[in-house]
Amino acid sequence: MRKSRKEAAETHEHIVEVASQEFRAKGIEESGLAEVMKAAGLTHGGFYRHFGSKDQLVTEAIGRAFEQVLGRLRSSIRGKRRHAALAALIRQYLSADLRDNVERSCPLSAIGTELRRTSLGTGKVVLTGIGKLSSLIAQQITGVPRRQAKTRAHGIVAAMVGGIVLSRLARNTLLADRILRDTREFILRST
Repeated sequence: MRKSRKEAAETHEHIVEVASQEFRAKGIEESGLAEVMKAAGLTHGGFYRHFGSKDQLVTEAIGRAFEQVLGRLRSSIRGKRRHAALAALIRQYLSADLRDNVERSCPLSAIGTELRRTSLGTGKVVLTGIGKLSSLIAQQITGVPRRQAKTRAHGIVAAMVGGIVLSRLARNTLLADRILRDTREFILRST
């Protein structure tokens, strides 16, 4: 029995969502198609009814990951003044929650170095994601020209990604929490 177009689209979206979490949690190379499909509750054989290649799935899944992270960051600043919004963005990104739940975190901090080995299409999605994250931060920086705000935002993004990565590498919870706190404080003192 064939699925309706609506059911096929829903299945496609479900696979993208599961893949987005799997790639962030385990890495792109470690997450084979069979594992992704199994995690989605589907058979490996059905993959090519929804995607032309693993590259297509990776591109869509990384795009979804950026959408989710940016959505949470935007929600964290809704209704706040710019300076308070910047602090909220930084607290949200550099949180123990996103550190400990890699499958829900930013793809830059979850699988950043692996992203450089992806397809051109995924590379474009990554550049767009970096641009949107930097722009969101730059919009919260006041008292400087737009170009300078953008420059500062690039530094802030780099510090946030690095802070989360180092915090994840710390095998000691106290040290991991201190890295997050120190990175938050450093960024806020620098802006």
